[in-house]
Amino acid sequence: MRVLTLALAAVLAAAALPAPAQQYPTRPIRLIVPFPPGGGTDIYSRALSGPLTQVLGQTVVVDNRPGAGSAIGAEMAARAEPDGHTIIIVSSSYAANAAYRKLPYDPIDGIQPIILLGTTGLVMTVHPSVPAKSVRELIDLAKASPGKLNYASVGAGSVTQLTHELFKIQTGTNIVHVPYKGGGPALTALVAGQVQMSAISLVPTLPQVKAGKLRAIGITTPKRSPLLPDVPPISDTVRGFQVIHWYGFWGPKGLPKRIVTLWNKEVAKIMATDDMRKRIQAEGLDLAAGPPEEFYKVIRDDVLKWRRVVKEAKIEVAD
Repeated sequence: MRVLTLALAAVLAAAALPAPAQQYPTRPIRLIVPFPPGGGTDIYSRALSGPLTQVLGQTVVVDNRPGAGSAIGAEMAARAEPDGHTIIIVSSSYAANAAYRKLPYDPIDGIQPIILLGTTGLVMTVHPSVPAKSVRELIDLAKASPGKLNYASVGAGSVTQLTHELFKIQTGTNIVHVPYKGGGPALTALVAGQVQMSAISLVPTLPQVKAGKLRAIGITTPKRSPLLPDVPPISDTVRGFQVIHWYGFWGPKGLPKRIVTLWNKEVAKIMATDDMRKRIQAEGLDLAAGPPEEFYKVIRDDVLKWRRVVKEAKIEVAD
């Protein structure tokens, strides 16, 4: 009788445990992409969703939720139930947007970072008609003709805008902002000579440079990219200048540590496979795949940096 009573107590105790403590995941997982299809976050989410589905045993569904510079999708993720069934993939534009907009959630401490996927740089290019073959020559040209040069960004409050504003602050130059709706339109305008310069991510810029339609004069990372070995870091000329473009996963605040650890471990394994390594290297991305604390620091440092730039450049904060 005593054995039966103990067995019954054990069964009842197990039944009382919340479902996630017994098994995770218990249903399909929504992977939010806060941008339209076709961009970097969308590409990497789809590359990772298949392997993650196999590992986790539940379908990882990519859910594009564009709008407000990623704020719409980010708010959905931040307000989701912290049970591991809603995760978001973001890029460095998340930090820029957090500095540019008033948000209904804390972009630093109101989320749970999971893993930094990888990092790369933005390439500063000029139209071939611009008589500047280096960052130094571009600075001299801009100072000789204040307000005459225009730069293209992928949108107001974007990383590209804040990168240029940081460049202007550190060089004391006056270069006019011309916003476009995305990297494609911005590059098209630059190739057509409608604007004179820009700093956009490596992948879409590289073909235009290789074709001779744009001249690359600097990269925002502290080291040269193997895809553009002849292009020096901007920091060689402008001391301390650095902008890192990154991708990473985070979830809602309160996400259980065991789920964070599971995602961190499995995503790192997938990123380290030969297929993924070849893919990211071809796109100029350096593998990161560190602990959640590393990603938290990246987000915090970027948000604080861009807030300083927004304030110093007197950029109007959007609602």
